[in-house]
Amino acid sequence: MVKVRLPDGKVREHPDGVTAAEAVRAIGPGLARDALAAQVDGRTVDLAARLPSGEVEFRVLTPKADDPAALEVMRHSAAHVMAEAICSLWPETKLVYGPPVENGFYYDIDLKHAISPEEFERIESRMAEIVKEDRPFTRYELPRGEAMTKLEREGNPYKLDNAERAEGDALSFYVTGTRDSGCWEDLCRGPHVPSSGRIGAYKIMQVAGAYHHGDASKAMLQRVYGTAWPSKKELDAYLNQLEEARKRDHRRLGPELGLFALDPLVGSGLALWKPKGAILRHTLEVFIREELLRRGYQPVYTPHIGKLDLYRTSGHFPYYKDSQFPPLYESERARLLNALWEIARASNSDRAGAEELALFSRIAADHADLRQVGYPADLPMEDRLRRIRGWLQQEDGYLLRPMNCPHHIRIYQSDVRSYRDLPVRLAEFGTVYRYEQSGEIGGLTRVRGMTQDDAHIFCTPEQLHDELAGCVDMARHALNVVGLTDYRVRASLRDGGDKYVGSKENWDLAEAAILDVVQHSGMNWFVGRGEAAFYGPKIDFLVKDCIGREWQLGTVQCDYNLPERFELKYIGADNHEHRPVMVHRAPLGSLERFVGILIEHFAGAFPLWLAPVQVRVITVSEKSRDYAREVLRTVQKGLRAEFDDGDERIGNKIRMAAHMKIPYLLIIGEQEVANRTVSIRTRDGRQLGSCTVAEFMAACADEIVKRGV
Repeated sequence: MVKVRLPDGKVREHPDGVTAAEAVRAIGPGLARDALAAQVDGRTVDLAARLPSGEVEFRVLTPKADDPAALEVMRHSAAHVMAEAICSLWPETKLVYGPPVENGFYYDIDLKHAISPEEFERIESRMAEIVKEDRPFTRYELPRGEAMTKLEREGNPYKLDNAERAEGDALSFYVTGTRDSGCWEDLCRGPHVPSSGRIGAYKIMQVAGAYHHGDASKAMLQRVYGTAWPSKKELDAYLNQLEEARKRDHRRLGPELGLFALDPLVGSGLALWKPKGAILRHTLEVFIREELLRRGYQPVYTPHIGKLDLYRTSGHFPYYKDSQFPPLYESERARLLNALWEIARASNSDRAGAEELALFSRIAADHADLRQVGYPADLPMEDRLRRIRGWLQQEDGYLLRPMNCPHHIRIYQSDVRSYRDLPVRLAEFGTVYRYEQSGEIGGLTRVRGMTQDDAHIFCTPEQLHDELAGCVDMARHALNVVGLTDYRVRASLRDGGDKYVGSKENWDLAEAAILDVVQHSGMNWFVGRGEAAFYGPKIDFLVKDCIGREWQLGTVQCDYNLPERFELKYIGADNHEHRPVMVHRAPLGSLERFVGILIEHFAGAFPLWLAPVQVRVITVSEKSRDYAREVLRTVQKGLRAEFDDGDERIGNKIRMAAHMKIPYLLIIGEQEVANRTVSIRTRDGRQLGSCTVAEFMAACADEIVKRGV
């Protein structure tokens, strides 16, 4: 018997062997017509899949633009249809891999002919024919051996590679049609929509180069990107959003407005903040600092670099090694000892392997002290690691810090703490460094050097709920002040993977605390399995900008594990040692990324309190120059102001100021000189009339204090 539990809590019973499609039809014929796929206990399956015996959580996926799971199935199917279209136009094509991705899909292909944008329409026309034919997506499986023989016969080395990497005793294929009908098919895990006709509106977007498995030593492939949506209306909305995003692109607007520069000689992903950008960033920092002090945080400063052993203790090294800059070593011995530590750690064995012993022999050959003590080959792995770290104490490596938390932990440990001292809240605008892959770097939103509005709280378990709630309130306040009010919250929890450190008991406590806070927050929230940090669960703010794109910004993280790794303590009311809990929080996240998002959200037209230049005083003619200079001196006492007394025509001056997104233009002509007033114009062309300088300053001061809230 199969018991199907629906999202509304109702349970329906079916005989064993029932398919997802049959379970959907039992709910209703209308839903059966709309269904694309189903989720069974959170896993997406074809409608033809048979449901397991017992009780299952069951959700039907229908074509909705706000349902990521449904879009993923549709886009995966669209990738197959695009691949078939390309193969029919260029039969020599060798297919590589074609997954769904955010907002669309792609397929990597090996094809000597270079596909150009002018040929996208041909591909789309062939796709339209396949969709119109409404052929079923039919899944079949073969035993691994038989499947490998089939793929070898077909002669596509990429599909053979995919098959060798796949798990299980059987491999699955999908036919766009029926099996043995001669229709196009592909090695694929699925799932897919019931038939090609269920794919909505689609468009080929671009073609780019890509290496197989990202390996630059291999031949360049072509990666053809597309997008798919439930209807043409939703596709058009997405294309309009892309066009609007191009207009707002911070990589164009930022340099144009004089905010930042990206210089290849300085290095990829390392931003240079120009004076106006520095003012914008400083204004944000002042706002956050004032709020932190009001909420009881203490400012600290820590180095941009630390010993490797600091990050070994925290677990950041070598956990994030692939995204860290290479360590700096004090000596060749230190480099080799660290390599020995990594090999021993990766072995996960209580007896040293041949690679360990060979490397130690190589090191000991040049160092008599190590030859004398010998390698503790028979000690358990943890003891071997401890011995190697002891040798490294004399001369270790250093690492550009990937995270600020280990430094803040050491500040906490620098003093004896009592329960009366807690919570301790340490805050820093700390710069961290991540060696992002060059292909992933983009403007300010993905960089290699970033400054976080970081803080770490050390508290008792009894204080944890209030501290987490306070951090959530801080993040909400910060987002509301800058005008990013459309957001949802993800409770990022662990899944069944092995990337997490610490005990199950600690994780259960941390996740319970996170869920308790979001449940009582009144916010729109959902659970994200597998999104937790390696040391603890978190609350992530997913913010929509004004054209509907979603960004992950602020985060609040609950951590029982780093306090254990560093053996943090405080003296409790019982005069015994206790372990504090740690909260990591950053309401804005990376300042680089946040500013990049703000540029695009406001299209460079920042609210008055944030604008690098708030006012430009503009003369109509030389006759108004002296009074205009007097106005400028007065305005500069409270506002960031510029002066334009050039010989350009007044219309050109106004257009230039509006192009630079300056909120207010003060026009000074002969009449303003005579009346000792200013004529106010906004960057969007509105004329607000005339007033005295004092009245203008008072109105601006009120606008700045309110910060648009």
